[in-house]
Amino acid sequence: MSNGEKENISFGALDPALSDKVRFPSFYRTFPNELSHYEGIAQLLQYFGWSWVGILATDDENGVKAVQRLKVAIAQHGGCVEFSYMFPIEITEMGHIALNRILNDFGKTTAQVMICYSTGTSLVHYLMRREWLLFPHKTCIASVSFSFFADFSYGMNLRVFNGTLFFSIKKREIFGLLDFLHSLRLSSFSEIEDLSDLWQEIFDCRLMGKTKWKLLNSDYMLQLKICSGNETLKSLTSPEYGVSDFRISYSMYTAVYALAHSLHNILFSDSRSATVSTSGHQHEKMKPWKLNRFLRKIHFMTPSGDDFTFDDAGDVPGLYDIVNLVVYPNGTTKETHVGSFDTTATAGHELVINQSSIIWHSMEDNLNQFGTVGTKRTIMHQESVTVEYKLGLKLRMIPRSVCSESCHPGYRKAPIEGKPSCCFLCVPCAEEEFSNSTDMENCLKCPDDQWPNHMKTGCIQKDVVYLSYSDSLGVSLVSVSIGCSIITAGVLGIFLRHRDTPIVKANNQNISYTLLVFLMLAFLCSLLFIGHPTPLTCMIQQAAFGIIFTVAVSCVLAKTITVVIAFRAIKPGSRLNRWLGYRVSASMILLPTMGEVVICLTWLLTSPPHPDMDTQFEMGKLILQCAMGSVTAFYSVIGYMGLLAILSFIVSFLARNLPDRFNEAKLITFSMLVFCSVWISFIPAYLSTKGRYMVTVEIFAILASSAGLLGCIFFPKCYIIILKPDVNKKEYRG
Repeated sequence: MSNGEKENISFGALDPALSDKVRFPSFYRTFPNELSHYEGIAQLLQYFGWSWVGILATDDENGVKAVQRLKVAIAQHGGCVEFSYMFPIEITEMGHIALNRILNDFGKTTAQVMICYSTGTSLVHYLMRREWLLFPHKTCIASVSFSFFADFSYGMNLRVFNGTLFFSIKKREIFGLLDFLHSLRLSSFSEIEDLSDLWQEIFDCRLMGKTKWKLLNSDYMLQLKICSGNETLKSLTSPEYGVSDFRISYSMYTAVYALAHSLHNILFSDSRSATVSTSGHQHEKMKPWKLNRFLRKIHFMTPSGDDFTFDDAGDVPGLYDIVNLVVYPNGTTKETHVGSFDTTATAGHELVINQSSIIWHSMEDNLNQFGTVGTKRTIMHQESVTVEYKLGLKLRMIPRSVCSESCHPGYRKAPIEGKPSCCFLCVPCAEEEFSNSTDMENCLKCPDDQWPNHMKTGCIQKDVVYLSYSDSLGVSLVSVSIGCSIITAGVLGIFLRHRDTPIVKANNQNISYTLLVFLMLAFLCSLLFIGHPTPLTCMIQQAAFGIIFTVAVSCVLAKTITVVIAFRAIKPGSRLNRWLGYRVSASMILLPTMGEVVICLTWLLTSPPHPDMDTQFEMGKLILQCAMGSVTAFYSVIGYMGLLAILSFIVSFLARNLPDRFNEAKLITFSMLVFCSVWISFIPAYLSTKGRYMVTVEIFAILASSAGLLGCIFFPKCYIIILKPDVNKKEYRG
């Protein structure tokens, strides 16, 4: 830093560029950086849900930068800018042409909230023109810079700003200043022309020989009273004249205090470059550049009790009041403090708003001031209408300023091509999705055990579905299963009672008993497939089904082979008699069964069946079922059983014509034909169904194939035993 540089303490500079310590190392300000209240405006828009706004600014360098920064801040908080109009800084003929063009476009805009930024009085004058009252009113959010120039003495023309919320630096008290202002008299500055005009404006009077406030015409001036010279500011209670509202004044006040404290610290520091003699005279001239080091570290308490310091950029915290401007029909105005914005507060608590204190403006206010004709409102001259102000303004709804209305729960936002993100369509969520808050961009999926309710605003538990003992299908299958097992038990009882008859003894009665027992178990094993699936039932049901049916089919195969061996053994010199014993028959049943047992054990040890939930097959249903674990193992069980059945069919078919009245070969042939037909049909039916219907198909196959074996092999014999006992004799055999 060179010795030629000077320190600056500004009490009103807004430009964020001045915070750059590389370019402006010796610049400080007691007025907040403009960026801080851009953030405040963006948070205010978000607080009221105003996502679709416009910007009005003066057409200069500061205005262009402000528009860019506002757009960034608004976008960061989810908002969009519909329009940004730049007003000429000079009220000229060209300026009026530009204004007419803006007015033409402004009437087509839909945003109901606009942000006003001005670096001069031109924008204020433009907005107070009569043309703006022809458009539906838009709520104005005024920046700090705009509030500098919105002189509230303009009266009736200010009604376009009725309901405005503007940011202003925090109001503070300057001790002693108010008493000083109250002591002022006209004689204190009567020779200063500008202050004389101000005196006339404040007290609504005229000084002899002085020019009245320039906005008032000569006819109006003649109606004013003569200033007595005894007027005092103490008689004014309205804060808008600045008598008790020390905002900019306080910024200047703290700037002076900061400089004074820094000079004081220099004078009383231990620095070797500045010494003071005993007489109080300075031996060395104080260098201005030395002040920067002390300003950077300044920290003091103001007489108002505020803790003051500069940050690293030479700025002070952004502390703002949010003020609501109300313009009454008679032209008087009122400011109400309705909130604050503090950049030093914790995240999420910077903005504080008291909604109940805000008086909103509507187009009705403008039209009321022009009058009504019948039920239609017409625009007339303001001077010919008397309007009564209604306190009911407080009851008005908060203005709405959105491009698209919020999407309610159950819908999601769908962007519109070529439009900003704030403009969207509301699309219902898909069948299996929901949204539980407004303006969701994507719908959510429910957990697997839940599905969306009717309105798609949340998830509800799915109906748990499985083949239950309580529903009609389950009851029917249980009844058939138990009924068939009872019938099988009855057949076994008949065979045991008539065990000495030729028809029972024929074809190895022990295998017949074993077959009947396992057919009875086959009917009962279908019950394992009904009810709530558990890990145990899922593991047992398929293994039990496979082993039981393998034993049954092995019995049929053993019976068929026994028939063939028996006829071969009766030939002279045959050695097949030794293959007709019980052990041989048992071995013919046990050996094929062991193959199925090995397959089932391998299945259970490697990838066993387990309970599973199917959430996709039926909407709104949670289907409980047993997953196969290993599909290959399942079809291996079915395939092995089918191989034995085909082998039994072939053997029985070849032995069907053997000369014996009680030969079972024909019966076994028909039974295996039914058995194979059922299980061949089972495979496509099983693959084409899901959930409890898949279980039903397997149960039906078990019951049908078991019934086929029972009916084809044993019912003809029971018919002879019960109804034709005279045939059941040894002499009828052969």
